[in-house]
Amino acid sequence: MDAASGAAVAPAVGSEQARTDRRDFLRMVTGAGAAIGAGAIAWPFIDYMNPSEDVIAAGAAIDVDLSKVEPGQQITILWRGRPILVVNRTKAALETLQEPGLVGRLADPASTVHQQPPYAQNWHRSIKPEFAVLVGICTHLGCLPKYLPTPDPTTPEANWPGGYFCPCHGSKYDLAGRVYKSVPAPYNLPVPPYRFSGDQKLRIGENPPGATFDLASVVQM
Repeated sequence: MDAASGAAVAPAVGSEQARTDRRDFLRMVTGAGAAIGAGAIAWPFIDYMNPSEDVIAAGAAIDVDLSKVEPGQQITILWRGRPILVVNRTKAALETLQEPGLVGRLADPASTVHQQPPYAQNWHRSIKPEFAVLVGICTHLGCLPKYLPTPDPTTPEANWPGGYFCPCHGSKYDLAGRVYKSVPAPYNLPVPPYRFSGDQKLRIGENPPGATFDLASVVQM
């Protein structure tokens, strides 16, 4: 700033201030370019992973390729506006689901309440034991439970065997979506209609041949 006139004075070419301004400008341009590039790369992938808006609105069945879902991994698919949790459960996780110590802490371990189709009314609450398919909405007040799949001393449950925890009010579920006793949530997580159209091909929103289950029939979403 020129003290006499009050006009802004550009830093001299080659001065330290000029070099600093140029570096800042280049960083800004480079950062913007990287962000745009990342968006261009990521968007087709995201768009590919999600069905079109008209498909979602129509409530049509959605096909999911399970071949790349690693043991212990969870993916989330939006179906009819609801998050559907698909988990590839490990052998250790399946063994834990049958342990008397865990079963004794559950409110409805046999899934007697109508929160799943008949073909998922078993100890693993699924068609194939390794793949859980659940509606990811807490049955207390509709919050989204967190996926905490492994034993961890920092989790909110003593001797935590792995499962789901709702941070809103403390409701807990195991890796089959079965709710614990003495928590705010009254029921197990719902299981949506689904079937396998191939060994590693899941179709959400369509029952196996001969079954007529509708998600709207569950006791509580």
